[in-house]
Amino acid sequence: MSAPAAVLTALREKFPRVAERASLDHPACNVPLDELLAVLGFLRDEQGYDMLADMTAVDWAEGASPRFTVVYHLFSTTGHDYVRVTAPCAGDTEPVAPSATALWPGANWHEREAYDMFGIRFEGHPDLRRILMWDGYPHFPLRKDFPLAGIETVLPDPEVAAETGTKVISAPMAGGPFVASAGEMNLTEAEPRAKDQSWNEKKEKPE
Repeated sequence: MSAPAAVLTALREKFPRVAERASLDHPACNVPLDELLAVLGFLRDEQGYDMLADMTAVDWAEGASPRFTVVYHLFSTTGHDYVRVTAPCAGDTEPVAPSATALWPGANWHEREAYDMFGIRFEGHPDLRRILMWDGYPHFPLRKDFPLAGIETVLPDPEVAAETGTKVISAPMAGGPFVASAGEMNLTEAEPRAKDQSWNEKKEKPE
């Protein structure tokens, strides 16, 4: 297993196209998409980064190319240190990346969340479907072009629609804008709150 300072050197020797990425905390690198799984496997099997701590994505906004980047945080349970690996997705409107579920079964839910929130399709994923939003939801809430206040969307479930008193919602529910009182001493009251707190109001139980 390599020490944190040496892991990037070991990577570049094995994969010359790997480039060091500026980072203030952990060793980090940019990896070509076609070498992503090989790099992740090398870090797991030969460098001791045996745990996938987190996987997420970045949307650099419309006009950027590549627009989407996948980000992996690997942890060594013996060395107790992290390494960050990033790779650009193929495609700017319909981004694609390979699935890491064969290396870490726990990547399953991470990739489903990235698919749900960013619309990134992970080739080789055993069950790629939405994990937070409902099937058929037409938007990807963590993309830069998704408005902070949400988009009015027809609710698919009549029971939920009846309970909320509306057939549409702006997802995410009660998703801001958020406000906080500057200089407030009561930390509970100073916490940022959505202006729409209707979801948090106590409802009278029917007799």
